[in-house]
Amino acid sequence: MIKICNKMTGFLRAKILLLVAVFWGMGYVNESTAAAANEIIVRKNSDVPTISRALELAKRGDHIIVTAGVYEANQITVDKSVTITGREGAILDGMGKYEIMVVTADSVTIEYLTFRNAGVSYTEDNAAIKLKEVKYGTIAHNTLENNFFGIYLAKSSYCTVSDNKVSGNGRKETASGGGIHLWNCNNIVIKGNYVRNSRDGIYFEFVDHTTITHNVSEYNIRYGLHLMYSKHDTYTHNTFRHNRAGGVIMYSNFVTMKYNDYQYNWGPSNDGLLLKELNDGVVEHNRFFKNSSAIYSEGSNRIKIDHNQFLQNGWAVKIMANSTQNTFNDNNFLDNAFDVITSGEVNENNFDHNYWSDYQGYDLDHNGIGDVPYRPVSLFSFVVNEQPSSIILMRSMFIQILSIAEKAFPMLTPITLKDNQPLMQRVHDTAQ
Repeated sequence: MIKICNKMTGFLRAKILLLVAVFWGMGYVNESTAAAANEIIVRKNSDVPTISRALELAKRGDHIIVTAGVYEANQITVDKSVTITGREGAILDGMGKYEIMVVTADSVTIEYLTFRNAGVSYTEDNAAIKLKEVKYGTIAHNTLENNFFGIYLAKSSYCTVSDNKVSGNGRKETASGGGIHLWNCNNIVIKGNYVRNSRDGIYFEFVDHTTITHNVSEYNIRYGLHLMYSKHDTYTHNTFRHNRAGGVIMYSNFVTMKYNDYQYNWGPSNDGLLLKELNDGVVEHNRFFKNSSAIYSEGSNRIKIDHNQFLQNGWAVKIMANSTQNTFNDNNFLDNAFDVITSGEVNENNFDHNYWSDYQGYDLDHNGIGDVPYRPVSLFSFVVNEQPSSIILMRSMFIQILSIAEKAFPMLTPITLKDNQPLMQRVHDTAQ
């Protein structure tokens, strides 16, 4: 650059050198970016036996490579913009006492490492990997085992957490943390992770404009996904199974949920998807299979619940009277024990244009829509909701007679909760 500048006029040369000085001071041009990134090899019983020592030697943009071995780790602080890559067999062990790694620099990548045994603490949220007030971090292709918290992001933005395998300590709810835990973050991508055996597989609190896609969250102590006080988040193509609840969305706005699979979230009070005080959300193209209740809605309003498949659940929909202006259209309700239950006598939601496997109406004009409205709330569902043990009477002749009488002359079930356009054929544009 100096040779080129010498051939220029003095005025132009001075301007270029001034710009270089400015960018150097701002950090856009420095020793690490001006020169090729260095590789620093971490190897036990060498001059660089630990990641901490490698970080002391590293400059911005360097690549730290961790070779095979078990490295005892007590809150390794990553305060430089570097890439840390583990070779096969590279393990960081918190020994059941410590937090393992804390990232405080922007543009850090952590990949292909195994993190084990971050210690349980009732005063600190000890994590295997924690990002604190950073941007553009990447956590990818790591394995996390038996940690209090797995991956923890706090006050961070524009980060990516992808293709990690997270298995928590899973002993009990009070002694377990989240598998992937976000607090006060925005513009994060959570993609392609497998999470199990944590308190909540994926937990969001005060998290906005974030995408959760193609993850599997199963066998967690509490919830597959838990989202609170958040807005404008989207989660798609995820699988939530064998949790106390698949997804729990609370006190949030403008959340979009599409193409997710909720399976086997089964138990006395287990739900595929629980909505509590969610406003202006979208629930479309999801599959709910064998959950105690597929969707439970309380105090949630203006939710668009369309093109979903409700298959072999206990209750397909439990909707409380304080949930209003919601639409259930073009869904398939197939072989559920009960299709809909509500706590109120007045319905302020729309249930038109769905397919119901229990519908026994007719279509004389052959337009694909039943000529008789369908009432999805049965009298017996009220009884079972109040007295669960009465489920043993479900297939009895007495109950069937009561249900027929209630549909003909509704007295206890909401008169206005009905599908005025029940479909005669299944909706084919469902979960994909």
